[in-house]
Amino acid sequence: MAVVTNFDPGRRKPETNALDALTALVAEDLEACNELIVQRMQSSVDLIPQLAGYIVAAGGKRLRPLLTLASARLCGYEGRRQLMLAACVEFIHTATLLHDDVVDESDLRRGRASANAVFGNKASVLVGDFLFSRAFQLMVEDGSLDVLRILANASAVIAEGEVLQLTTTNDTETSEQAYLEVIRSKTAELFAAACQIGAVVASRPSAEERALRDYGMNLGIAFQLVDDVLDYSARQARLGKTVGDDFREGKITLPVVLAFRRGTDEERGFWRRTLEEMDQQDGDLERGIEIMARHGALKDSVERARHYAAIARDALGLFPESPVKRSMLDVLDFVVDREF
Repeated sequence: MAVVTNFDPGRRKPETNALDALTALVAEDLEACNELIVQRMQSSVDLIPQLAGYIVAAGGKRLRPLLTLASARLCGYEGRRQLMLAACVEFIHTATLLHDDVVDESDLRRGRASANAVFGNKASVLVGDFLFSRAFQLMVEDGSLDVLRILANASAVIAEGEVLQLTTTNDTETSEQAYLEVIRSKTAELFAAACQIGAVVASRPSAEERALRDYGMNLGIAFQLVDDVLDYSARQARLGKTVGDDFREGKITLPVVLAFRRGTDEERGFWRRTLEEMDQQDGDLERGIEIMARHGALKDSVERARHYAAIARDALGLFPESPVKRSMLDVLDFVVDREF
């Protein structure tokens, strides 16, 4: 079994959970958003709210809608449009989770049975489609063509990223550039859109809109990089997932890319056998983690995440100091340093 590794023991962790601090700053808005989520996932077809409620209830910190609410607050917006759009962002995210678990044939999500394991693949795909459709209904209700353009584009890019990931799965020749294109599309694009629409509803200048988009994009890249490292280093009890899910599914993430490039011929043969041919034996996961550690693949992947977090930090330099800005900056440290 893998163990948690301290990749940089000298780095200070945030003293408090930055997500909790940011949540507290927009608590009233988040509560209203959660009420909207519950209202808008209702349907006369009983299975839809039942299945949607199952995965929404298993949700984490609502990070993506939280970013929409925080970005609107950062821009000084005092209306209520951000509430419906934050719910829209959460529906898009939840729909992608439902579809991902079917594609990946996952049985667990955050430590409990995935929706497809409980309700079946067909129901999960169709309810995912329902949530995508509900998200577009919310966009239309908002009435902004700019918002519709941003979120519709994000939905298309996410789908492209999922298909692109299919082309890199089991391919040990995948480049770092190709890997980054996958995570920009399937993960970071929604982070970027979630932040960008906060500036749009506040009618802020294009420079601020771009800055928030850059913040979200680079935060999203850092988030996924760390997630991919944690798959080889974290305990299930703390993250709600088993170690090595990506390995068992043959996914090519940055730790694998770096270990493959830096490895010996014999080690590259190991990766081809386990991830291309999917010939996995007892002890292979542990050996893979040992190879990654030997070549610094996990540590350097975290350093890549810190690089993108630094870019996100610079993007917020355009905005005046405020409690929300401070918390959004702290989230960057929290995302990179979680569980290390």
